[in-house]
Amino acid sequence: MSSSLDASACHDLLRSFLAEDIGSGDITTETTVSATQRARGELIAKAPLVLAGMELFAEVFRLLDLTAVVEIVSRDGEELAPGKIPARVKASARALLTGERVALNLLQRLSGVATLTRRFVRAIEGTGAEILDTRKTTPGLRALEKYAVCVGGGKNHRKDLGDAVLIKENHIRLGGGVSAALTAARAAKGRAQWIEIEVTNLDELCAAVKHSPDVILLDNMSPSLVRQAVGEVRKHSEAKKIRTEASGGITLENVREFAEAGVDWISVGALTHSAPAVDLSFEIEPE
Repeated sequence: MSSSLDASACHDLLRSFLAEDIGSGDITTETTVSATQRARGELIAKAPLVLAGMELFAEVFRLLDLTAVVEIVSRDGEELAPGKIPARVKASARALLTGERVALNLLQRLSGVATLTRRFVRAIEGTGAEILDTRKTTPGLRALEKYAVCVGGGKNHRKDLGDAVLIKENHIRLGGGVSAALTAARAAKGRAQWIEIEVTNLDELCAAVKHSPDVILLDNMSPSLVRQAVGEVRKHSEAKKIRTEASGGITLENVREFAEAGVDWISVGALTHSAPAVDLSFEIEPE
């Protein structure tokens, strides 16, 4: 997933968001504000946050008013203190009022993902492990949420099911076990970026190591068991470096324990499925 964002490539998506919110028309704004009225809006941080989605915020107003002028003061990835003004917009008053909710919703959501990701990344600094996201994203927003993870300093796992082989518990059960599933997965070697299997105990781990997958995911293991599992992988995979990934039950309070257990990757579904929206406001005044 790219760590840069081309807002113009998101026009169709932004238009669909606006259409959902506007419906048959913004009757409040159309009946109370003149079509010729100009206004200016200031975006204000109300709490500490990591900014993500500024170009999308700006593009919403440009789509509603071709004459809109957006001054972006702070860029994605910057940490803002309360009271900081990351952007100012001058445009038709109607455009500012009609686009406000969509622009803020996106910015608050993506900045929330980036802010939480940054906290996880900082919690494991110096360990050598990396924080990864998952596919637990909002339908329709995956590319944007995964972009926000990168802004926060995390890395992307699979962007979709076609990226890599990830054999999980249900695949193992339906595919005849760890060895059978990994043997069958070799057929995807030319299509997949990597082949990975999820294990839940040391017996499954030992069976998996024999097939030398690219990655072994240690699912819902305690930090002490993860440390033991990492040792087993290193002991039995001298000819080929097998990466290890910890997942399940990872919190800000315990993530460093998992990192210090020696894993390469730590995947955290909460980055995208549970990140709280940050507190930003958009204050509009007559120009």
